[in-house]
Amino acid sequence: MNKIISLPFQNRSFLKKITLFLFFMSVTLHAQIDKMEPPFWYAGMQNPELQILFYGKDISQNQVTVSNGIKITNVKRTENPNYIFVTIDTKKVAASDFVFTFKSNNKETFTQKYSLKQRRENSAQRKSFDSSDMMYLLMPDRFANGNRNNDSENSTQEKYNRELPGGRHGGDIEGIIKNLDYIAELGATTIWSTPLCEDNDAKHSYHTYGQSDVYKIDPRFGTNADYARLAAEMHKRDMKLVMDYVTNHWGIEHWMMKDLPTKEWINQFETYTQTNHKRTVIHDTNASEIDKKNAIDGWFVPSMPDLNLKNPLTLKYLIQNAIWWIEYADLDGFRVDTYNYSDPKGIAQWTKSITDEYPNFNIVGEVWMQSQAQMAYWQKDSKIAEIQNYNSYLPSVMDFTLYEATTKAFNEDEGTWDKGMVKMYDNFTNDFLYPNINNMLIFVENHDTNRINQTYSNDIRKYKMAMTLMATVRGIPQLYYGSEIGMAGNKDKGDADIRQDFPGGWEGDENNAFVKEGRTPGQSEYFDFTSKLFNWRKTKAAVHFGKMTHYIPENNIYVYFRYNTNETVMVLMNNSNETKTVKTNRFKENIKDFKTGKDVISELTFDVTNEIIIEPKSVLILELK
Repeated sequence: MNKIISLPFQNRSFLKKITLFLFFMSVTLHAQIDKMEPPFWYAGMQNPELQILFYGKDISQNQVTVSNGIKITNVKRTENPNYIFVTIDTKKVAASDFVFTFKSNNKETFTQKYSLKQRRENSAQRKSFDSSDMMYLLMPDRFANGNRNNDSENSTQEKYNRELPGGRHGGDIEGIIKNLDYIAELGATTIWSTPLCEDNDAKHSYHTYGQSDVYKIDPRFGTNADYARLAAEMHKRDMKLVMDYVTNHWGIEHWMMKDLPTKEWINQFETYTQTNHKRTVIHDTNASEIDKKNAIDGWFVPSMPDLNLKNPLTLKYLIQNAIWWIEYADLDGFRVDTYNYSDPKGIAQWTKSITDEYPNFNIVGEVWMQSQAQMAYWQKDSKIAEIQNYNSYLPSVMDFTLYEATTKAFNEDEGTWDKGMVKMYDNFTNDFLYPNINNMLIFVENHDTNRINQTYSNDIRKYKMAMTLMATVRGIPQLYYGSEIGMAGNKDKGDADIRQDFPGGWEGDENNAFVKEGRTPGQSEYFDFTSKLFNWRKTKAAVHFGKMTHYIPENNIYVYFRYNTNETVMVLMNNSNETKTVKTNRFKENIKDFKTGKDVISELTFDVTNEIIIEPKSVLILELK
């Protein structure tokens, strides 16, 4: 038997004191930092200034020094003692590890290692997406489940429930990686995924626009390393990865919302105030100040706190977070959600800071406005915005007026003064307003709209016309996942109906549309047309960057040309319900001495010297010879 040794009272008291001393020393030495963001940085950045957020209990009571001769240029404390923002100068500092020392009353309380990592070769000059690309938009939770082990996670509130339309369905990064060849076969060169960072909301977290940690991939999608691997796998296929970035708001479950760095980190009101969504107040010379404030500072919804880009600490945090992801995951571009809901000066500085670091980096903003002039205001170097001495520095905008036109025009069988294909024509007559007409994202639907096949009542003829338009006019075409196999969805039934699971993305799916042999005849007709169209587009410089000449529609037929010095493409769209004969003498200035045109889809050759017969609700894409 083991004997129990009894210590004298004095020795037991002494031992207790020693134990307590060691415990408090351990707390002092190790209850140091709960969060450090960015978690590491990169050497050789164009802007050498790095602001590091340290978070921990009463951390601001400490004095901070750093090793390796690195200069601290600023230490910012706020009314919250749990934060301290330390700015250092990384100019001429090589990739290395160094140490921050935190002291209280001249005594060291703890230290923290920090790393500057080596950048990829030629990182600053990385090539981004442009009008030679086709962008595929997918929602990861609804695309494909590649790893069943991460369907639910202990660290997140909402668990897997595929039976719930608005629940977590289990799609993930691994599911995207496993189907990259499918996306490439479709003709897409770029993937825009809706946000992948953690969203810890209790319900409806699958869309991930209410992010709770912007330095961490949601564990139900995978890990940070998985995201970087996705980019690497795409680059092997000469594809590009675009991150959906949210500058306007976070989710109510973001860790900072539990303990704000400063009350000015987010926009706050005495009572809850929602945005009025009237972003026109930004350029409206007649707008009231209260309407401007509510538009810019109001919350999107109660679960999405509005970030205050007027606060330098918040703005710097978001700039660095965006740059960190570009470097870490080797990104090729950003799509920015609710771009013009943020403070105009702040969002312009955010954008310029990124493009200063990466001169070729493309950023497309969601600027959901109702006129070309209002959208053009938000594109970089806009002459319209210059009237008010404003420059957003935003390279690309989403073409919402073209989206609005396409959802209506192809359902209008009779062409009149303002119906049918005239809507298409009228949209392009305003191209003169944009500083860079090629650098616009064009689309007929996305994750926030009715599915186009729903709008067209699954009439594949209308789908083909819409896709032909996307593939042959100026700008960067974007396709929404599943439309290429005929998926439909009615937004009036709720967002879940336009964000359905891709068939074949889950074990046990009876229909696997990811592979040829798994598609139904109807799905194959959609897919084969889309694949042939966009793979053809890959090779056509005249469509990517060439000029456009279009002709006023007659009889609901729209004719336009895309051309450069080497090639000419003639596009005819018959939006009527009758077979039409189109006389070609009207188009002589573009047809010139060409005699024939080979249709891209049917591969039939047409004589273009006199007339062309075109079937109802159909298109011809003729390469002129």
